[in-house]
Amino acid sequence: MSRFEGLRADSSLFTLDGAPFRILGGSIHYFRVPRPYWKDRLLKMKACGLNTLTTYVPWNLHEPERGTFNFQDQLDLTAYIGLAAELGLWVILRPGPYICAEWDLGGLPSWLLQDKDMQLRTTYPGFVNAVNSYFDKLISVVEPLMFQDGGPVIAVQVENEYGSYAKDEKYMTFIQNCLQSRGINELLLTSDNWEGLRYGGVEGALKTINLQRLTFGAIQHLADMQPQKPLMVMEYWSGWFDVWGDYHHVFHAEDMLAVVSEILERGVSINLYMFHGGTSFGFMNGAMDFGTYKPQVTSYDYDAPLSEAGDCTTKYQMLRDLFSQYHKEPLPDVPAPQERRAYEPVFMQQHLSLWDSLHFTDKPYRSQSPVNMENLPVNNNNGQSYGYTLYETTITSGGTLNSMNNIRDRALVFVDRQFVGCLDYKTREVALPDAEGERTLGLLVDNCGRVNYGKALDEQRKGIVGDLVLNHSPLRGFTIFCLDLKPNFIRRLMGSGQWKTDFRSLSAPAFLQAKLIVDGPPSDTFIRLPGWGKGVVFVNGQNLGRYWSIGPQHFLYLPGPWLKSGENQIVVFEEQRVDNKLLFAENPDHGKTIDVYKLPFCSLL
Repeated sequence: MSRFEGLRADSSLFTLDGAPFRILGGSIHYFRVPRPYWKDRLLKMKACGLNTLTTYVPWNLHEPERGTFNFQDQLDLTAYIGLAAELGLWVILRPGPYICAEWDLGGLPSWLLQDKDMQLRTTYPGFVNAVNSYFDKLISVVEPLMFQDGGPVIAVQVENEYGSYAKDEKYMTFIQNCLQSRGINELLLTSDNWEGLRYGGVEGALKTINLQRLTFGAIQHLADMQPQKPLMVMEYWSGWFDVWGDYHHVFHAEDMLAVVSEILERGVSINLYMFHGGTSFGFMNGAMDFGTYKPQVTSYDYDAPLSEAGDCTTKYQMLRDLFSQYHKEPLPDVPAPQERRAYEPVFMQQHLSLWDSLHFTDKPYRSQSPVNMENLPVNNNNGQSYGYTLYETTITSGGTLNSMNNIRDRALVFVDRQFVGCLDYKTREVALPDAEGERTLGLLVDNCGRVNYGKALDEQRKGIVGDLVLNHSPLRGFTIFCLDLKPNFIRRLMGSGQWKTDFRSLSAPAFLQAKLIVDGPPSDTFIRLPGWGKGVVFVNGQNLGRYWSIGPQHFLYLPGPWLKSGENQIVVFEEQRVDNKLLFAENPDHGKTIDVYKLPFCSLL
């Protein structure tokens, strides 16, 4: 028997330990915030008047290879939840296995896709076995943190927005059982948007709703489905995410405050998604695909109350004033803002072409037909998850190269290492020049991010996923290089004596190196790359994420804790257009903006 009576949903009000309780929550993902800043962000949450932290758990980071688990350092979930408890916050855990979150494949590990028959988010045996193995580990980590054991976790969500997918009527019961059979006895919740509410629930779990506007009588719709149950908006979307080549989405503070005020006046519990978005560091951004594939940007600022770098925005101040009315005691003081600096520009000192870096990759794989990333025999046979893949073959003529729409997601095309064009979802043909004899055709394919929401989730294998044809004949005889740009590869690259200093010989794609000298304690900053094209930036081995000149994002957030006093090593991998310097700024440049409140609701989903 439990020593405590946890969160209950037995009447129109939540009770916690027998007393009425209103959830005033906010989402902050530990995996999107540098660990040294966890405390700062949670203290700011507490000072805003929130009492509950919600977080997803990304399966793809915690089990990067089948059977290999990581709950250390940046992924120390126990430490994160323990810190929330120490600061007086309750926790709602959203363990997935699917999380959406504008995160690659909605947090599902790409090695699942090695099975050509895989059916994600169903009771397909291959998926069930993988989930069981993962939950054996995950629940052993989080079970001691439950309220019944004196921990801060008062509720656990069953999967995520399954009503928008709803492929298998047995699936939600399976996930619910995964939790309960491993000792999770706290209140279970489900979370769906208005349309998904009908299909996403499971017997014995409280339904909650996700929304940004109080249209369609959404709250009443939820109340009608669950009479005499507490009402909760599990995701109140405080802003919105961005995709490359589009506008930066903003949701004005006054518009947001009006809706939040009404939700609270109705006695409804709320969780702000996001309270602080943070950053999709590395290659972790997801993508949209509702007929058109659109990869999401690195920044997950989300126009949230706390900015990407942890600043208290106008939204924060307004919410603090509002939430203070729901507390008997004065709110804690807001922590001081982090110091930021615009460091002096740094100039690139050395470069190494992509072609000269290939011998630092794992041994290339040879295959008659193209092989998609996930099925390459690399990473202990778990395939390649992220980054770039180079496919090379021999051709004996010029003509028309047709991708047959088998490029995922974007390929730079080279003949004898000279750039001849780009293939993607829109451009499916490239003209190859005529010449005598054998030449090497190369395709550098970029996985721009797997879709994280919707039916296209099932078609997210990357690289080259089928035949390419030259003058109507399928190409054969490929040599395939895995360029996932993992820390070991970057270390090997850095230690190479082959870097060149003569910039007249430079041509992209290439790695470029610079040094940032920091006097005194390091501060946060933003890297700006105005003359560059598209690529990735590493600082002291940390992958800050992608940049792309098409915007809207025109910066990369560089957290101070990832710098050190003295010399810092910067490596840029640039695909197409190189500049000779990097700039630094105190503030981000989000590009052109668009007001989400003025967009039609359907365009956001």
